[in-house]
Amino acid sequence: QVQLVESGGGSVQAGGSLRLSCSGSGDIFVSDSMGWFRQFPGKEREGVAALAGDGIKFYADSVKGRFTVSKDNAKKILYLQMDSLTPEDSAMYYCVLDRTYRLRSGTWPEVAFWTYWGQGTQVTVSS
Repeated sequence: QVQLVESGGGSVQAGGSLRLSCSGSGDIFVSDSMGWFRQFPGKEREGVAALAGDGIKFYADSVKGRFTVSKDNAKKILYLQMDSLTPEDSAMYYCVLDRTYRLRSGTWPEVAFWTYWGQGTQVTVSS
């Protein structure tokens, strides 16, 4: 059983930064892939970033150069460092995990691909 709990969300002004954390518990392995999704009100969830079990990182075009995904394997914590935030980044952010070791660029952004989901943490960016 896997549980994912996100934290670190909140309110920030445009141009500011936030760091999201995803604490995992249960059967989580270094070889697992993990990532972040977000959901805007009334929209489908979209992939933000992913860190494959082999260490390869993936980012949505909208966040490249601004967001950084990383993981502390010993603590089972996934991070999302978000810099240069804009109001368009305001959304509920979800942590995800799957047993897949390698990710493909065309697959990781798909909601159906990921097995485990956290409950989400809200990020609000004001202009």
